[in-house]
Amino acid sequence: MAGTGAGYDLSVTTFSPDGRVFQVEYAGKAVENSGTTLAICCKDGVVFAAEKFLLSKMLVHGTAKRIFPVHRRAGMSIAGMVADARQIVSRARSEATQFMNAYCEEIPPELLAERLGLFMHAYTLYWSVRPFGCTALLGCVDEETKKPSLFCIEPNGMVYKYTATAEGKGKQAAKTEIEKVLANNPELTCEQALMLVAKIIHKVHDEKDKDFELEISWICPASNYEHAQVPVEQRKAAEAEAERILEAEQEDD
Repeated sequence: MAGTGAGYDLSVTTFSPDGRVFQVEYAGKAVENSGTTLAICCKDGVVFAAEKFLLSKMLVHGTAKRIFPVHRRAGMSIAGMVADARQIVSRARSEATQFMNAYCEEIPPELLAERLGLFMHAYTLYWSVRPFGCTALLGCVDEETKKPSLFCIEPNGMVYKYTATAEGKGKQAAKTEIEKVLANNPELTCEQALMLVAKIIHKVHDEKDKDFELEISWICPASNYEHAQVPVEQRKAAEAEAERILEAEQEDD
């Protein structure tokens, strides 16, 4: 590849003279080119939302998911290459199962996130593998305290804890909208957040992109504090209300 990375982007084990690892940066670009996904820690749980591009009009509803269950009280929303992300989901499930078998209790969210970060980082160290082209948003609710937590695991292996965040093509606009929502609704509940996350995903969607399907899941009292897809009727109602508000805003402008 000609340009800044010429000769230094052929292997993940090679540093450029200015201290960059281009293969890891390219993995980040794969995340930035994918549909937007976001997650919000609410007062009573976690809400995930993803913009899933419809690759074909004949695609069966619910196929090619971008939000996955990890264990009973944890879920994961991904941005980037779905095939890569499925390996991260599989690893997360394996870690959760092994911890449960060894200690007879659910793995702490912080430990699960750190283990996934170490796993992804390992794929930036050897020439025979490549970095994962995905970012994972891991949301959990503590079994006893019912306290929600949210972690972002990036392709370089870094783990960040957030109140709310977004990844993908529209992440900057989505983060701005999320900040406004949380500033105006500090005691936001998951049911109140449904319409708001639907509105954000529709607002940041680039009209030049393919049509998309909104995917939403949550961990909250309505799902008995277990990770579950939002019921179809509630999702459609939230989406319809979000589109109505966006249309009203555009008319006002």
